[in-house]
Amino acid sequence: MLKSLLVKDYMTADPLAFKPEMDVLTAVHQLLEHRLTGAPVVDGEGKLVGFFSEKDGLKVALNASYYEQPGGPVGQHMTIQVKTLSDMSSMADAVELFVAHHYHCYPVVADGRLVGQLSRTDALKALEKLW
Repeated sequence: MLKSLLVKDYMTADPLAFKPEMDVLTAVHQLLEHRLTGAPVVDGEGKLVGFFSEKDGLKVALNASYYEQPGGPVGQHMTIQVKTLSDMSSMADAVELFVAHHYHCYPVVADGRLVGQLSRTDALKALEKLW
């Protein structure tokens, strides 16, 4: 029955997203403000180009403290190879990804463009409906 539920029906449709040129400290502030573990990075056309996570922010902070390096733009610190979900993926496929990998959320794409984000909490809400 979980296979009949679609990601598009449980994702956050208007997720926080960053631009590659955004200052990394601004991005960290926004993650904290929105209580998120990470957010997609998109270009001017809404195409997913990366993902900036808390872990990426911690690496920047560590480099700043040891090497006195400034933060710089998000594009220099983001993860480029990003696992994504299609908006038409089944929730069963999404849950399998959450179980197999340590990620807390996945960007959701349609035609190469960011259309949402699916978190573990979103997946649990879908499961709750089935129970």
